[in-house]
Amino acid sequence: MNNTIGFIGAGNMGGAIIKGLLSGGTRSSSDVIICDPRENILQELTKAFPGIQTDTDNAKAAGASILVLAVKPQVYQAVIQEIREQVKPETIVVTIAAGLTLKKVSGWFGEKIKKIVRTMPNTPALISEGMTALCPGTEVAEGELRAVQDIFNAVGKTVVLPEHLMDAYTSLAGSSPAWVFMFLEALADGAVKDGIPRALAYEIASQAVIGSARLVAQSGKHPAVLKDEVCSPGGITIEAVATLEEAGFRSAIIRAVSDCTAKAGELGA
Repeated sequence: MNNTIGFIGAGNMGGAIIKGLLSGGTRSSSDVIICDPRENILQELTKAFPGIQTDTDNAKAAGASILVLAVKPQVYQAVIQEIREQVKPETIVVTIAAGLTLKKVSGWFGEKIKKIVRTMPNTPALISEGMTALCPGTEVAEGELRAVQDIFNAVGKTVVLPEHLMDAYTSLAGSSPAWVFMFLEALADGAVKDGIPRALAYEIASQAVIGSARLVAQSGKHPAVLKDEVCSPGGITIEAVATLEEAGFRSAIIRAVSDCTAKAGELGA
C-alpha cells in the first residue's frame, strides 16, 4: 500500500497537524494529500509546502494509507458516506471528533473499515504544544498505531487510552484550554483593576501559567506540594487561596470536568 497521509479538512486543527507534520520534517510534502472545500486555504498550504497534493473533492484523499478526518463532528456521517466506497479496507482511518465512538464510525463506513484510531488533540497543537489521546480499534496493529502516533507527536505529546476513558480525557485536555483561557483573562482583569496595563497583564499572567505548568511537569512534585511551597504562613498567597476556596474554585472545576465528560458521552450515544 502507498505511504501517503490524507487529510479531509484543513481548518484550525487539521491545518495545525498538517503544518506540524511538514514543518518538522516527519513527512515530505509529496506524502500528503489535503482535501478541503475552501480553495484559499488549499492555496495557502500549497504556497507554504510546495509539492503537497490538494483538492476540493474529498474522494481524492480516500486512497491514502492513513486518512485523517479533521472535520466537525456534525458532518462526520455525511463525509464518510461521501467517501466510503473509495476507502480501502486496509486504510487506517483517524478521527479527531469528540464523543464519536469507534463503533459509530465503523457503522457509518458500513462495517467495511476496521482499522480506526479515535483521537482527541487540543488547540495548543496550533503551536506544537498539543496533547493528544489515541484509542486504537482492535484491528489496528502496533506498528500502525505508532505511525498514527508519529503524526500527533509532531504537534505535541501523545498518550494511548482505552475507549472508556476518552470522554474523561476530552474534558481533561480537549476542553480544558478554554477554562485556562478564562482563568488567564480573570487574572489579567484583576491586575488591570489594580493598575497594570492590560497587554502587560496578559503577558505576565501567561508566563506565570506556562512556568507553573512546566514546574509541575518537570519537578515531579505533587501540585499540592508546589502550592504549599508558595504559601507562607500568614502570607499574601494563602490569603488568596482562602478566598478561592471560599468561592468554590476547585469544586467548580471538578464539576466542570464531570459535566463536560457527561456531554461528551451524550454526543457518542
